[in-house]
Amino acid sequence: MKKVLVLAFIVLVAGFGFATGIIEYSDPIDTAQEAGVFSTLLTAVDAAGLTDTLRGRGPFTIFAPTDAAFAALPSGVVEALLSDPDALRAVLLYHVVPREVRSGEVVSTGGTASLQGERLDFSVRAGSAFIDEARVVQPDIDTSNGVIHAIDSVLVPSAVNIAKLLADDLVNTAVADGRFTTLVSAVQAAGLEATLRSPGPFTVFAPTDRAFAALPAGTVQSLLRDIPTLSEILLYHVVSGEVYAADVVELSSAVTAQGQPVAITVSGGRVFVNNAEVTITDVQASNGVIHVIDAVILPPADTIAATLESDGRFSTLLTAVRAAGLGETLTTGGPFTVFAPTDAAFARLPVGTVQSLLSDIPTLTDILLYHVVDGRVFSGDVVDLDSAPTVQGGSIAISISGGRARLNGEATVTGVNTLATNGVIHVIDRVILPSGN
Repeated sequence: MKKVLVLAFIVLVAGFGFATGIIEYSDPIDTAQEAGVFSTLLTAVDAAGLTDTLRGRGPFTIFAPTDAAFAALPSGVVEALLSDPDALRAVLLYHVVPREVRSGEVVSTGGTASLQGERLDFSVRAGSAFIDEARVVQPDIDTSNGVIHAIDSVLVPSAVNIAKLLADDLVNTAVADGRFTTLVSAVQAAGLEATLRSPGPFTVFAPTDRAFAALPAGTVQSLLRDIPTLSEILLYHVVSGEVYAADVVELSSAVTAQGQPVAITVSGGRVFVNNAEVTITDVQASNGVIHVIDAVILPPADTIAATLESDGRFSTLLTAVRAAGLGETLTTGGPFTVFAPTDAAFARLPVGTVQSLLSDIPTLTDILLYHVVDGRVFSGDVVDLDSAPTVQGGSIAISISGGRARLNGEATVTGVNTLATNGVIHVIDRVILPSGN
């Protein structure tokens, strides 16, 4: 009796399924194969190891680029993706939504999160549904665990840089450009070629041949005979990681592979690295990015004290520093930021003030330390501050007027970002005094 009842139940269920039109759909992989227009997509899914995932329980929505969509990509993109499993997986998962999204939702909502993590935007234009910039050419292809919508272009998440996938390494990119013959020769002479071909990534501020030619006669030849110094200079043009133009303009400095920072300033829409202007940005390489600069930048070679000494405009300041016993501090301590009054700034003090201060060392020391801030504060940092604590203990009020920084409403910063091995110097046109002095 039990066997008869079971058999009758099976027949009843089968009959019900037939009578009500229940259809057994294939999984998305088999469905895509049967469609005949997704061969490249299926090859990519297999290469990324996602076949079993998409055959899984789901539900999934797959926005599936046709073979024609893949063929429309720039030459070499498909091959580059197939050789980079991480990038390929990210691109494919960006086409998948971890739930069922029917065509009605595509045309009625603004978008949804992809399985890759980034958001897909839905829109309707001229009567067609779009996923990001891809047009849906065939909606609602049912599968056993979801739905497929065929689209006419390949979607690329922001996390994947196609230009980088197609690019060569930094050295080959520089060679192919044709403007960096001297730089490449110097890199090879210094034994840094293997480093700049390694995975990195690196950011290179690359001086052109013209930039090297602007150095004093014989400099390049001299450097090629002094490999340690040449290496220091070249590494001063390299920053670890990829720093694109959009990032550079938000920075006030960047620490180089040489160990010392470069100052980054933005003026009138122009970007400078130390004294060199960035003329071309974001030249993509497979292991980093190149920004072209119009001058060779040199790492600081002297301390704050020695840098002030070599300038020639700070004799009075240096006399005061030595009298106050601070010379060694500015030679061996730091890093510091020094707001340095010129000789002309000291000359603006009332007659006899400097001589009086030289005989009153505690007051002199107090005033000098009021011109010093702990750490490196670059000009890009100064413009974002309204005050800065000094080594003396008081604070300097900072304001911006006419595009220039002013200290305590009296002294104007007339020169910025003179780099020293133990800090940075900004030139000011007045001596500033701590409160109560």
